[in-house]
Amino acid sequence: MGIASAVQKRNYVHVYDERGRNVSQIPSGNGPKDGLVGFTGTTVSIRRGNNIYTYDENGRNLFEKHAY
Repeated sequence: MGIASAVQKRNYVHVYDERGRNVSQIPSGNGPKDGLVGFTGTTVSIRRGNNIYTYDENGRNLFEKHAY
């Protein structure tokens, strides 16, 4: 369907579709800079440690990049 919103709750990012259904929960880490970076209609980006991980709506890791 696609990603309508992504919300960080404690140590997880909850991903919701257009109907408001929770389609995945992705660990967001617990460091001081860790957490949700942003989302689009097809991806969610989360910082954990020194990396930013990008996931699809089902919580599958698409790629990672070093965060500066």
